[in-house]
Formats: sequence, C-alpha cells, structure tokens
Amino acid sequence: MLRIRTYYALKPFLPWRLRIGLRRLLARRNREAYKDVWPIMPGSETPPPNWPGWPDGKKFAFVLTHDVEGRKGVERCRQLMELERDLGFRSSFNLVPEGECPIPHELRSELTRNGFEVGIHDLNHDGRLFFSQKNFQERAKRINHYLKEWNCRGFRAAYMHHQTDWMHELELLYDASTFDTDPFEPQPDGAGTIFPFYVPGHNRSRGFVELPYTLVQDFNLFIVLREKGVGIWDKKLAWIAANGGMAMLDTHPDYMTPKGSAAGRDEYPIELYESFLKDLAKKYAGQYWHALPQEVASFWLEKVVDKAAPRTSEL
Repeated sequence: MLRIRTYYALKPFLPWRLRIGLRRLLARRNREAYKDVWPIMPGSETPPPNWPGWPDGKKFAFVLTHDVEGRKGVERCRQLMELERDLGFRSSFNLVPEGECPIPHELRSELTRNGFEVGIHDLNHDGRLFFSQKNFQERAKRINHYLKEWNCRGFRAAYMHHQTDWMHELELLYDASTFDTDPFEPQPDGAGTIFPFYVPGHNRSRGFVELPYTLVQDFNLFIVLREKGVGIWDKKLAWIAANGGMAMLDTHPDYMTPKGSAAGRDEYPIELYESFLKDLAKKYAGQYWHALPQEVASFWLEKVVDKAAPRTSEL
C-alpha cells in the first residue's frame, strides 16, 4: 500500500506518456512472470460449499460493468447503453459522484429506466480513498450519501484498490473492487476465485457480497498490453463457462472510440467490444444467466450465504 500511496502522490506531476510507458514496461515483465496464473489461475474454479448452481440451471453467469471515469466517458454512456440494449444485454454503469464533471440526473434516470444499473465509482477517482483509515471513513460518509441519493446498491473503488475490512463503513449490498487474478493492476493481490463471495462484517448483519471481475479489464487488455483482438477474453470465457463460474467484465466508455469517430489517444474501437458480445450471444445461447451485479449479489445472499448460515438480519 505504501508503493500505491507514493505513486498517487506523484501522479499529478507525471506526464501521461511516462505513466503509461512505465505500466507497459512492467506489464511485459509481469506477463511472462505470471503466465502460470494469468489469465487463468488454477484452483480459482473451485465452487463455494453448498453451491446450488446458477438460476434456471444455467451453466455460468455473465455480468457486464462499466467504470465511467471522466467527462468523455459520461458523454459516451448513452451510445454504449443503446449498443448493449440492441444486442439484448444490460449492464451496470459505475459513475464518479465528485469527479471531473457533474453526473446528470437525467442520465442516471435513463439508464435505470432502460433496465440498466447505476453504481458508485469511488468518490472523486483520485486514487487516495485508502490512504488511511481516517481518510476512508471521512470519504465513506460522502459515498454513503450518494449511495442513498442515487438509490445505488453497489460500489467499485478507483483503480481497483481494495481494503475489504474497511468496506463495512459503506452501506451497500455488494462491492466490485477485486478480481480473481490480474498482475497488471496497481494493487495486484487477487481474490483467487471466479465466484462471488461473502465478506462478513463485525456483526453478522453488516456483511456484503464481493463480486470480483474475472475477464481482464479493457484498459489493461488494449491499452497496457496492446492486444489487437479479444482472444484473451474468448479463452478465459470458455474456461469460466466450462467451470460454471461468473464471467464479469469491466470496461470503460472513456477508452472506447465511438462508431464513426476518429480514435483518440490510447483508445480502442468499440467494435471490438460489440463483436465480443455478438459472438458470446451466438456461441453460448441459452447457457448463461445474464444478470446485473445487484441481481447476482441478491442471489448470492439468498441461495448461498443464507443457505450455509442464515444471517441474523437483512442488509
């Protein structure tokens, strides 16, 4: 955590090209060093005790999430929503409450009205949420305000930073700030599972469900690793499907070049994401439970957590 604090203290003074260049250099080394545990970590396919299977006997779960980091991402939310809706998918858009630009109420309403979910993405996306427990507690009050005002049930920290034993300060159903395995993240310690899991609180009634992403983020795949296609997503998805886990994908509209637009700095064509969804829908038709994060978390509490040991009260 000290290394992370140092980096984000210096980040405002480091040019973008230097930052991304350092990440790419480190990623090249890590890709070879961690080839035995990424993108697939042996053992992470073990299901939890008393595993009942996914709803309606589906083979695996498929969950789409988006982290919207700045103004550009906010402006692209509607097009991304329409693309997914036209293909028969739904997703959660995690929005930064006090970030680069205000989040229009109309956007949040339009997303939920169309069957999508809105989550909270950090507080201001500066990488300092977990600098100290005192700092986290102070920011948690503001985050809880937005969770209530926006009627959100889920949260994801910026840069996938996580400190699960502090998260009980937040009034939420689920957190999504972890991953099964990803050595390319600033805080690379993974959860080691392709299934959700329950994080009990200091008392049994204040726990929450943790939803780790299990398909590498688009930023790491296309910007850091410079992949030109979705082969890594396809390979990992096939493995998750074969082992009955949860395929959760985290993408960023900020880095997706809209159709008909010139590519910006360090972006990738939205058509790559579109083709992945089209191929998935065709190849795995009828095999997956496509759900919003809050639906997966609610299912997990009812069918897995309560089945193993009933909670004393509702969240």
